[in-house]
Amino acid sequence: VSVIMSLTAPHNLHLDGLTPLHMAADGGHYECVRLLLDSGCNVNAQTNRNMNALHYVAQHGHDREASLLLKAGINVDAINNQHCTPHHLAVFNNHTKVVRLLIDAGSNLNATDIRQQTALHIASEHGWHDLAEMMLISRVSLSLTDKQGKTCLEVAARGNHVVLVDMIIKADRFYKWEKDHQPETQHFRSVLWTLATKHLCYGEWKILAQHWDFSEAHIQAIEQQWTGKKSFKDHGHRMLLIWLHGVLVAGENPIKGLYEGLVEISRTDLAEFIRQKANSQTSSPKMCYIM
Repeated sequence: VSVIMSLTAPHNLHLDGLTPLHMAADGGHYECVRLLLDSGCNVNAQTNRNMNALHYVAQHGHDREASLLLKAGINVDAINNQHCTPHHLAVFNNHTKVVRLLIDAGSNLNATDIRQQTALHIASEHGWHDLAEMMLISRVSLSLTDKQGKTCLEVAARGNHVVLVDMIIKADRFYKWEKDHQPETQHFRSVLWTLATKHLCYGEWKILAQHWDFSEAHIQAIEQQWTGKKSFKDHGHRMLLIWLHGVLVAGENPIKGLYEGLVEISRTDLAEFIRQKANSQTSSPKMCYIM
């Protein structure tokens, strides 16, 4: 490295506009990157394709080198000739560690590339749950559309990425995404499964969803999953779990909410049956609701 540095000034350009820093970053050469930065090279130099060194480490998933560049103050939101930020490239290549670093460094999650896609559009296209979850937790915008006029939700639904669709709807409805690790909700989840698969008639889940202010886009995205003639049972179950997520995030009583919802759609008989079933094995005071 010392020999190379003595022969080649840090700012010297390759024919494609590559500096030694670009080449070191592209190859994942940690020590070279460190020495070049210590020598005072231009950390924000861009190639003829408007790539900075962070674009290269993001593209290849070199997280250690990414940390060095971020500490050196590199532009985290630089755009290349395809209008891609390093964040776009890290997501496109499914590099979880680099995506985490970029989010923590304050990268613009709502930046759009030449196809007007955000990084979440890209994750939705590929069905990458872990990457999408990080961005949802960081409050990425869900209303932006790509060149085809599609939101991230519509892109995920088109790809039949069911888990991701439900994650996006939860975030869109309640402006917050949280994992549910509460053991006391497990029994209630089984109650919701019973309700959806054995008691709700065709179309009733949609009436219930509309009562709970699910948008038409949310309902259509859920309905895109097709598992056969009884798909509506799966649709209803997914809708109920999405609703439960919001109720728990808001700190509300799910048994009370479900009872009132079923009464509202004129299923009082079912409301009473489900209330009794839900309360039968409930140990948490929060989950208990006596009419």
